[in-house]
Order: sequence, then structure tokens, then C-alpha cells
Amino acid sequence: MTSDVHTPPSLWLASGSPRRRELLEQAGFVIAGRARPSGAVDESLLPGEGPDSAVIRLARAKLDAALAAPSLPAAAVLLAADTLIAGPDGRPMGKPVDAADAEAMLAALSGRWHRVITAVAVGEGQEQREAVVVSRLRFAHLPAGTIRAYVATGEPLDKAGAYGLQGRAGCFVEAIEGDCSAVIGLPLAATRRLLAMFGIRPAWMIEANGSGRHGITTRTES
Repeated sequence: MTSDVHTPPSLWLASGSPRRRELLEQAGFVIAGRARPSGAVDESLLPGEGPDSAVIRLARAKLDAALAAPSLPAAAVLLAADTLIAGPDGRPMGKPVDAADAEAMLAALSGRWHRVITAVAVGEGQEQREAVVVSRLRFAHLPAGTIRAYVATGEPLDKAGAYGLQGRAGCFVEAIEGDCSAVIGLPLAATRRLLAMFGIRPAWMIEANGSGRHGITTRTES
């Protein structure tokens, strides 16, 4: 597939996550806007579904819903992502339903290793590419009082696994194996490679190569 040289590709997010937008902008990507999906995506896990298969299914579902949205501009390249936590027992951990659920999740993670699985899906028209990045974290031992105090801040209630690495829970992490940006919500190295396949590169990279336009037509990285 080739892009119309008169319509350079532009990057649109199929995600409302401010953390993912911040990561992309910090890396130098220019974001044209956010695509509103044509329908809501049910993020419930299927019966017996493991986190590794669920995370890529959900990222693809979010991308498909956004690609079907009306009034997308020509040559819009969409990016969707999903992150799931696999607890020490391997079972997926989604967002807690309430404070008690958040406390139970954090107690299960206390002093143990767990996995963070993030899937990225990028698409333009009928062409789609995906990547999955797995990282491992070990939490320090968390006394019950510490867990209650953290949950009382409200921070963990909208986050998978009941914590956010970029927030107050950063002081709970004793060790990380893998991609730190993937744990926050978007693996930047894998994302950069995917976007380059669609002619999207960071603005500073384009400027260094002497191009005055954000979008380029090549499908390979230099």
C-alpha cells in the first residue's frame, strides 16, 4: 500500500489515555487528533481468556472501532493500545471495581513479581500491524496500612492492577525487567517501528533528514 504523495499521513489516537498521548508527544510525534470510535468496545474478558490473548484482541477491537468512525481525514493513521496486568498466579487483573477490590489486588502483588502486557495496534484503511510487549515488575512488601492509604488517594481505581507506575505507586516498584514505557501504557520502541511502516516518524527525525513535512511516503525506517 502506498500513500498519496499529496496527502501526507497524519497520526490519530484511538485512545483517550493522557499517559499515552504524553509519551508520544515526549518522543516527538505530532498528533493530529483523537478518533471517536463508532461504537463502544466491551473490555470484558472472555471466559477462560488469558491476558496475553486478551490484550491483543482488545487493542485490535479498539482500532477497528476507530477505523470505522465517520469523518476520518484522508491518510489518517490510527493507533490503539491496551494494557493488562497478569498477577503472580498468571491470572489477568483489570481495573478494580471498588476500593476493596483495589486493596485485594495490591495485597496479591505485594512482595512478588508480576507481568505487564501491552499491545499496540496501528492501522490505515485495510492495513493493520500489531506488536505485544511484556515486562516484569517486582513490588516491595506493602503493609496493609500502606495499601489502604494508597487506595484512599483514589489513584488506583481506574488503573489495571490497581496502580500507576508514573504516579504514587512508583515508589512500590523494586525492580523492572523490560520496557518501562510499556508499563506506563505504550512501548515507545515498538510503537516507533510500527508507525514508521505507515510513514509516521517523530518530527525531530524528519527535520534531521531535511524534510519539512510531518508525513512521509516511505514505509521503511532509515
